[in-house]
Amino acid sequence: MSPLLQTPEESTAPSRSRRKLARTTMGLERDKKRHGDVEDRRGDTLVDEIGIATTAPAPNGVDLVQESVSLIEYVARLGDFRSTQRQECYSLVRRMKSLLPLFDEIRFLGSAIPPNGIASLSKLKKVFCLAKKLLKTCNEGSKIYLALESEAMMVKFHAVHEKLCQALDELPFDEIEVSVEVREQVELMVTQLRRGKRRKDTQDMELAVDLMAVSSKTDERNADIAIIERLAKKLDLNTVENLKKETIAISNVAKERGQTSECIEQIVEILNKFKQVFGMEVIDVFEDPVKPKLLLKPGSLVIPHEFLCPITLEVMRDPVIIASGQTFERESIQKWFDSNHRTCPKTRERLGHLSLAPNHALKNLITQWRETNNYKSPNTEGLASPQGSSIKQEEISSLVEELSSCQLKVQRRAAKDIRMLSKENAESRILFAENGAIPALVQLLTYPDSKIQEHAVTALLNLSINDTNKKLIANEQAIPTIIDVLRNGRMESRENSAAALFSLSMLDENKVTIVLSDGIPALVELLEQGTVRGKKDAVTALFNLCLNQANKARAIDAGIVPPLLLLLKDKKLNMVDEALSMFLLLVTHPQGRYEIGQLSFIGTLVDIIKKGTPKNKECAASVLLELSSNNSSHILAALQFGVYEHLVDISETGTNRAQRKARGLLQVMKTSDQLP
Repeated sequence: MSPLLQTPEESTAPSRSRRKLARTTMGLERDKKRHGDVEDRRGDTLVDEIGIATTAPAPNGVDLVQESVSLIEYVARLGDFRSTQRQECYSLVRRMKSLLPLFDEIRFLGSAIPPNGIASLSKLKKVFCLAKKLLKTCNEGSKIYLALESEAMMVKFHAVHEKLCQALDELPFDEIEVSVEVREQVELMVTQLRRGKRRKDTQDMELAVDLMAVSSKTDERNADIAIIERLAKKLDLNTVENLKKETIAISNVAKERGQTSECIEQIVEILNKFKQVFGMEVIDVFEDPVKPKLLLKPGSLVIPHEFLCPITLEVMRDPVIIASGQTFERESIQKWFDSNHRTCPKTRERLGHLSLAPNHALKNLITQWRETNNYKSPNTEGLASPQGSSIKQEEISSLVEELSSCQLKVQRRAAKDIRMLSKENAESRILFAENGAIPALVQLLTYPDSKIQEHAVTALLNLSINDTNKKLIANEQAIPTIIDVLRNGRMESRENSAAALFSLSMLDENKVTIVLSDGIPALVELLEQGTVRGKKDAVTALFNLCLNQANKARAIDAGIVPPLLLLLKDKKLNMVDEALSMFLLLVTHPQGRYEIGQLSFIGTLVDIIKKGTPKNKECAASVLLELSSNNSSHILAALQFGVYEHLVDISETGTNRAQRKARGLLQVMKTSDQLP
């Protein structure tokens, strides 16, 4: 058997068991050669057979074992999974692989498998088919769709876990003479599955913040390049190659769900924003998703994507090939290796060596194309500024030097220019940091000049989009100073300080620094006093910080609940979803349930469930379910406000998530004898 399929238990099993397992694998390989690849011929149709009466002959025990092992081998070869479901996928594959010793022993039974054993094995194979379909979706599916539907996918994983437990419980271990050792391994796995609690995936919750901002129809910043870049990076959709694959995946989802569904429209809008930021041509994904795309520079010619470095997305000057066979700009890949990376940035595979081989053929093609089209690369001619001019390396150094000028006017202008140049160009963020802009900008945060302070904090916000810069900014002790600006600066400076704290808080160590520097009370104050944009910046930063359980209590102590309630009541602010998302975090903390579980709040939730948008109803039902699951008096209060008929309606016509929450609330009512 391939080492990929070996489990820890197998490596420590007695030699007799290992010999058995080897014979099993060889036997299965012989059977596969005689009968063809069972997985290829039948695997994709097995799911359709689940739960459907059939007149096919009764399954044979040996065939069931063979097909089950083939399914396990198939999912073990799937490789990487989408980041939003990666942990669940690897866990499920690991569970399935741990059952191989069981099939080994069944394979070599001295007697025939009894009928109830055949029935149990058949049921177990059907569960494997469901698992295969789910894992294939997480391996090949749209990354944007899986991020938006992360909770629905989690429900599917739990359904597979439950069915797997049921199938294994029904196995007649005594009758099929399975050894005590293997039986104990299976029983332990079932116990672990049943004991496991639903995981609160913090990455998914962080993704929700950016997805909400990018998808918003009312947030004026929903096209903010910084937010779109950050979201694209989280979803691993920040290269031309991956965006091309995502386009095809979305087209496949649209064929299944219908092009006009609200979910598909939202996915396509997000995809198009990613493409615009990375310079790709935006086309109709439903017409020809497989058609090769070329990078389109605004106001310029079409650039073949093969000429672009996958890291910088700029035309390469000195293309080199690395051990994975992929080509990169020499300078970019060298920086990657110098940062202690030993993997290919494109394929993620571990590299056998770090040697760089010049790609002369591609370099000649690029040179000919440059001459034919009179193309001048931004890398050699300078970084394009928002005004259409260019800035060279010498000018970057000059701007950084001017930050330390003795003339206030010069400092102000330099800080403003760095702010503008770092907003839209990823390369400029690296170059400014490498030339020492971060320490100089941090120094300017303490200046009494309000415009310098505003430009400096906003420039740091833009620079912080780069993960390396996040660390550099924190190392310069900038976080306490940014919080001071958040408390005492002008309103725009305060807003951008809150946005900077959100960006910096993506690193866990920075979360700690923000909290220890009293960042939470300062953010709550902006939530109370700020403009609409300031409130959005504050609640976004607070959301990210409150992913930590201890910080929920800190936010409550700082007085976060009253301003959140105002956001729910003031519909003109268009921040109901943001407020409800924050409440959903707080309600998982005992102190939070006590603070917000008042009669008036229940009435507000019910009002939103009655009259809100589909998304509002979904969030409100989620909060009410969390409250009611811990205290039945809350569901009784909701019934008194007339929630029942609206929950019934949502359970049938709401969004997928809203339907699940509404059904959960109806179940809570039933178990607590509160149904009308």
